[in-house]
Amino acid sequence: MSHRIVLGSTGLEVSPICFGTWQLSPRFWGEQSKTDVLAAMNVAFDAGINFFDTADAYGDGYAETVVGEFLAGKPRDAVVICTKVFNHFNPDGSRYPDLSPAHIRQRCDLQLQRMGIETIDLYLLHMFDPLTPVAEVAETMDLLEKQGKIRNYGVSNHTVEQFRAQRRFGAYEAIQPRYSLVDTDIESDLLPYCQAENVAVMVYSPMHKGLLTGKYMGSETFTDFRKNHPDFQGQRFQAIAAAVKSLEPLANKYQLSIYQLVLTATLMHPGIDVAVVGIKSPPQIVDAIGAMGKS
Repeated sequence: MSHRIVLGSTGLEVSPICFGTWQLSPRFWGEQSKTDVLAAMNVAFDAGINFFDTADAYGDGYAETVVGEFLAGKPRDAVVICTKVFNHFNPDGSRYPDLSPAHIRQRCDLQLQRMGIETIDLYLLHMFDPLTPVAEVAETMDLLEKQGKIRNYGVSNHTVEQFRAQRRFGAYEAIQPRYSLVDTDIESDLLPYCQAENVAVMVYSPMHKGLLTGKYMGSETFTDFRKNHPDFQGQRFQAIAAAVKSLEPLANKYQLSIYQLVLTATLMHPGIDVAVVGIKSPPQIVDAIGAMGKS
């Protein structure tokens, strides 16, 4: 029996672990094997994960194209798709914030086409755009919902103040913030607000870009974007890596891997519904699946 939760007030029935596709963004993670990622998606689906998260920003549409390949052989009603909109892409590869109504409508059509679907289950504003009136953005999202192009909408990477402002004008039912056991800022304001308002919360980077998986000693070097991240440098990197390693006896006690223990602890927070995990290969998703139903 696949483990499912109802995502806030959306009515969507989803697995509490969501397969994220940010790793298909070469500018952050370098080149990844599409074959490995597609294989991992299929392993995830076969094991009961029905929630898949992407964005047009990941590889400038590449991740959505790969998701489309994955969806091609699946019953549409068996998969819940979340994607995001925010960037205006220039021909030279540069981008700028643009949540103007015309741009959102244009991107949505392109995203549907790219993934080969007729409806996006959950459509998120990837970030807050201070240049477009929030009322206009909400009207556009409502229009897309009425047209049947999206089923529900929400936001990502918003402060609680920005989110309150959006929700004055639109029925935003979900939020995707950054959160991990070493990055808990949203516990002070955003999570209590969402609990009070019955807003679905799907956190990203719960493994803190791999740091909480237990596979690092604190001496490794990186070629991707982590090479400039303070948590992956010097004494801080060593201290966090050692703290994660110290979880091993507790993980063993519950017959979990460190990865599964961290994911389970994250999902035990009463304000968190779903953890979005970035998966690059089938063995990684097998580890993540082991945390489902444990919280």
